[in-house]
Amino acid sequence: MKKTLFWILAIVITLSAAYYQRITGPTYSKTIDVNLDDKTYSFKLKRSSTNDKDCEIKINISDTLVSARINYKLFPVKDDWKSIDFRREGQNLIAYLPKQPSAGKLQYYITVMHKDFPETLTDSENVIIRFKGSVPAWALVPHIIFMFIAMLLSNLTGIYAIGRIEKQAFYGKLTLLALFIGGMIFGPIVQDYAFGQAWTGIPFGWDLTDNKTLIALLFWILAVSVNWKKQNFKLTILASIVLFIIYIIPHSLFGSEFDYAKEEVVTGIITFIF
Repeated sequence: MKKTLFWILAIVITLSAAYYQRITGPTYSKTIDVNLDDKTYSFKLKRSSTNDKDCEIKINISDTLVSARINYKLFPVKDDWKSIDFRREGQNLIAYLPKQPSAGKLQYYITVMHKDFPETLTDSENVIIRFKGSVPAWALVPHIIFMFIAMLLSNLTGIYAIGRIEKQAFYGKLTLLALFIGGMIFGPIVQDYAFGQAWTGIPFGWDLTDNKTLIALLFWILAVSVNWKKQNFKLTILASIVLFIIYIIPHSLFGSEFDYAKEEVVTGIITFIF
């Protein structure tokens, strides 16, 4: 009965962490509210797109008297703002941002107008979008699954260690295996497809996603090595806490970024604040 409760607790913690990471990450669509003549329009603006085609930006505004345009420029280099008018398709307004090289970024915002109030222009807040190469499902799906399993097993192992259950050593080994497969095998494959570089962490760069995976792996290698001969609950708990903290750090902070001057991919800056 106790072990069943431990599994349930581990699942709840893992799902909560995954949800937190999703809503705080810089690659997920950002909900924007625009107030125009005492009416609020809400829509989502993309912050990630594949670079095999121009990125479609669609906002749902059924009022045919409302029009909009998208304003964009290269990021983070100095560039002039450019504008594209949205075209109406039924209840939606649609425009396209020009595709960029892998890890290339655009900064953009939406200007909303109402025909009956031509003097009223409402600008949304700025959003940063990063483009990436298309990642095949055979690489992306296992990466996601194994990283989720690693987090689940890590939480479970930590809870077992807190309860001083010796089977924590066995689950620690499974945690390390899942983390290695998801983070160190499929992770670099995914990144190579997305940005043309398999590893941009230490010693080659400061990519936060790569480095935090490496840190978590080292802690779990240490925990498993020590527990191989003798139970060490404290070290297991520490490794579990480290992976949990790393897991909830928003994905892709300090990630790959295309340097338009050098025409190469470098480690970028934090963009989730925009």
